[in-house]
Amino acid sequence: MRQSRLFTEQPLQTGGQAELQGQSAHYLAHVLRLGAGDRVWLFNGDGADYDAEVTRVGKYDVQLQLGAGRTVATESPLHTVLGLGISRGERMDFAIQKSTELGVSVIAPLFTERCEVKLQGERSDKRSAHWRQVAISACEQCGRARIPLLLPPTALDAWLGSAPGARRFVLDHEEQGTLGGTRPEGGVCLLIGPEGGLAPAEIAAAKVAGFGGLALGPRVLRTETAPLAALAVLQYLWGN
Repeated sequence: MRQSRLFTEQPLQTGGQAELQGQSAHYLAHVLRLGAGDRVWLFNGDGADYDAEVTRVGKYDVQLQLGAGRTVATESPLHTVLGLGISRGERMDFAIQKSTELGVSVIAPLFTERCEVKLQGERSDKRSAHWRQVAISACEQCGRARIPLLLPPTALDAWLGSAPGARRFVLDHEEQGTLGGTRPEGGVCLLIGPEGGLAPAEIAAAKVAGFGGLALGPRVLRTETAPLAALAVLQYLWGN
């Protein structure tokens, strides 16, 4: 039986103890139906998995004894930043989930001209927390022991001025830019629009900011498909 992996925010160390509460405890006790003596892997984003034995299953919590930690070699050598126009509901969740599985390092949700999602104050905080949980769940499934950094939603024009990456690309199906050469030591930054794509003025602003146009073939990809295709190509060329 495969040993399940669960994320926790708490510090973890070999020989220590851990306590799971809330949703994690419910999942372990009532979904996986684990009891005393069963084992899981715990991770907290520090790059390691910790072997953990269940010692007690309570009504609202689960106690575990931590065993040896192991370094998890699932991170890509290519640092990738994804600037993603905010899309509605499941499309954004899907893009974040699959980008995490494909090794993205940083995700920057962006408000663009054609963005149909309005987020402010508490609603923005709740959506950001939801997106982070989507990324955490993807890490639990795919074996990553580091959670991609999810930046607060911001306006595209503000982000362009500070966008990192030795090589930067804006997806534009009308362009014919190509990829190749050695791995960029400073990483790669991708900019992808929401439903309806980026407006021409936004693409022009990105190019002024140092983004090269890049197409992924003659077909127009959906906003949730484009980052998957782009990241898969980048990982094939320069990652793992």
